[in-house]
Amino acid sequence: MEPEGQTYHAAASTPRRMPSSPVDPPNEALAVAERYRRLERPLSAGFALLVAVGGVAVAFTFLPFLQAVVAALVLAAAVQLPVFGSGGTTRLRTDADPETVSESFAGPTPPVLAFQWGVADAVRRTDDGAVYDLSYLFGLRSVEMRVEPTTEVDPLELRVTADGAPWATYRVSVAGTDDGTVVDVTVDSDRRFGPNRVPQWFVAERYREAALAAQGYTVERRDHSLSVL
Repeated sequence: MEPEGQTYHAAASTPRRMPSSPVDPPNEALAVAERYRRLERPLSAGFALLVAVGGVAVAFTFLPFLQAVVAALVLAAAVQLPVFGSGGTTRLRTDADPETVSESFAGPTPPVLAFQWGVADAVRRTDDGAVYDLSYLFGLRSVEMRVEPTTEVDPLELRVTADGAPWATYRVSVAGTDDGTVVDVTVDSDRRFGPNRVPQWFVAERYREAALAAQGYTVERRDHSLSVL
């Protein structure tokens, strides 16, 4: 699910945003994210093409022309109908100290968002957190994803938006142990998605542990699932 930094000039009652600065994500995780992208993009495109071509072929085979046109339009809308949601919990362990882990999750490239910043055209640090500029459909569409950590609460919260709309909320609890640090992450999807995005979800599940391992985290327990409205 994805412009250079700029200064915004607004009315006197609105705070002025300072220019954002570029960020270099960790290379090891970028390699995993690239493997994810190489599989996800053609799989999602192939699924969409299969549904479109197959649905249109069936409609025009068994229905009169006008009814077939209507059926094809309905099918095109149905595959984008936001009926799926996702969420769950994850327990991670790492050798890094709790302070380093907390800074990592509150930084511009949180470990759990590797498939967002890892495939972004640009990652930029802002006063509120970070911005990821993502593009897809051969650059025909783009999304600006914002990540804003809330460090004043415990557990830490990451609020993620896509083009200004709520996307997901992550709650991250960090605790030191005798042999490292334990991280408990709870994520709630704030925006549902259509069947056309389901292949993307499954590909992300396949590479999730590898992306975390590339950043020094071992998955001890993970319980994530899809839900249907």
